[in-house]
Amino acid sequence: MNEIPDIVAALQAGRAVDAERLCRDSLQRFPGDTDTLLLLALALGAQGRQEEAVAVHARLTELLPDSPLHWGNYATMLREAGRLDEAAVACDTALRLAPDDAAQWVNRGMLQLEQKNFEDARDALLRAVELDPRSPETIVRAARACAICRDYRAEELIRPWREWLPLEDDLQLELADLHQSLGDGRTAQILLEDLCARSPRNVPAAVLLAGVYERVNDLDAAQSLQESLLRHPGALSAANLQDLTHLRATMATRRGDATLARGILEQAGPRNPGDYAHYFDLAGVCDRLNDNAAAMRALDMAHRLQVDELRQTVPHRFEPGAPILPAAVGRVSAEDYLKWPQLLAPAGVESPVFIVGFPRSGTTLLEQMLDAHPSLQSMDERPFFNVLANRLDDDGISVPRDLHRLDQHACDELRKDYLQLVCTKIARRWDTQLVDKNPLNMLWLPLIHRIFPRAKFILALRHPCDVLISNYMQNYKASVLAAACASLPQLAAAYVTAMECWLHHVEVFKPDLLVSRYEELVADPEAHAHRIAEFLGVRDPSPMLRFDQHARDKGYIATPSYTQVIQPVNRKGLDRWKRYQGEFSAVLPVLVPMLRHWGYAGEPGA
Repeated sequence: MNEIPDIVAALQAGRAVDAERLCRDSLQRFPGDTDTLLLLALALGAQGRQEEAVAVHARLTELLPDSPLHWGNYATMLREAGRLDEAAVACDTALRLAPDDAAQWVNRGMLQLEQKNFEDARDALLRAVELDPRSPETIVRAARACAICRDYRAEELIRPWREWLPLEDDLQLELADLHQSLGDGRTAQILLEDLCARSPRNVPAAVLLAGVYERVNDLDAAQSLQESLLRHPGALSAANLQDLTHLRATMATRRGDATLARGILEQAGPRNPGDYAHYFDLAGVCDRLNDNAAAMRALDMAHRLQVDELRQTVPHRFEPGAPILPAAVGRVSAEDYLKWPQLLAPAGVESPVFIVGFPRSGTTLLEQMLDAHPSLQSMDERPFFNVLANRLDDDGISVPRDLHRLDQHACDELRKDYLQLVCTKIARRWDTQLVDKNPLNMLWLPLIHRIFPRAKFILALRHPCDVLISNYMQNYKASVLAAACASLPQLAAAYVTAMECWLHHVEVFKPDLLVSRYEELVADPEAHAHRIAEFLGVRDPSPMLRFDQHARDKGYIATPSYTQVIQPVNRKGLDRWKRYQGEFSAVLPVLVPMLRHWGYAGEPGA
């Protein structure tokens, strides 16, 4: 069998046709040689002849019925040929023969992704990581499945990405795309710039990098790379062209030309049948053009498509009786709070400042104002308390019901865990006070209070109807927000639920709290900055007023309002909801308790 090295060399050189010829010549003399049959299958697969390759892999399973390798290869080729049910049978056989083989669990997970069994796929790929924790490819596959399922473990899995470099081009591209989808544009930029430097003809990487440049507010780089790519249209696939076309629309919007952006989007159409992002973008430009009816039509389509996807990726969100905001279900009563043991805890100045409020209430604006002050340091929005609550749940402690069980050691360890999570996202400047902005941390007040009982809170408040219409126009990645925004009535119920939870626990814990009204902030930014500075005990609030320049210098801001907070304070967002007043007939009655509580106009008949 001295042909084997020649066959392997031909495959490695990309000469699949030559490899096939050598295999067939050898098999005429040794028709049952399994090594040569395997190489023939690989040569056929490399030529895109999946059905012929399937037949060869099937023959290998007949010759070696106890080989998990051949059953796994057979399953892979069946999957690539689109024969998913048969692939599942082959996968099951491979796993029965080798239940601790990570490669077979990867195979199972990839098949389940194609079958749209997303949660099963995630579990299979996480099992593969347990069995092979050093394989970047396995980890990236598992992280992708977690991201699809909106599972917080995605970020944790890919945290050691620097240790893996350099990766094969396709894997590094996938890792960059994953970071981008998880809201880490800076890492995506690093990975893509490295990949493009090594492989300058990698068009998909360059297309993705152009989009990343826009996302990190480097518009000149985005424009330059986009124009460079479009000068060679023959090198672009149909998918590449669609992505660049949508980027052109985004860039037109950023330049203030909503008419051009709308024309580009309407001509291009969605990138695929489930492309709800296209309709969110279209709704945004129609809103800018005051074409309210067209904006609502686009939003209706966007949310319907997004909910269709969510029903597959996070089906538990749509089970009968599923809470609209799971973190808002539990309540700590005043009587429960009295049972909490008194523990040592950091002083207020040693604790983070927490900016909370329902999303789109001005939390990012407040964060950028505080981060612009030299004595304060913020970080991009992260669900750290969701992560801590999940870890506690793994230890049998339910939040908030069992918080009284946390002793001094447990709370000290939680503070350490929290700070470790923080330090994975920012280079902590220890001479500053940390600012933690995450709107729905308002639902985690009991856990935050248990860990940082002397922390200061700033509640961002804005007219509930403006909050609702702004949220309804957002393409949220977080499943809890995406599901809550499925309709305006659903969104109104989520808003009231969140506020009721917050107000209940404010009454119980009585945190050190400042309420920041968006309307007052935009009316008199200087007075508002002085008020915030006095509350936090910081000197000279003037740096806060230069937040827009500070935000531009930062580049990447991981919130939907990343294009807005690099601009000075303006009044564009005030009373926006009144343009859509007809859509609020079923919403205003739900909001009445909060409109009254916060003193906002808008009640039915008012």
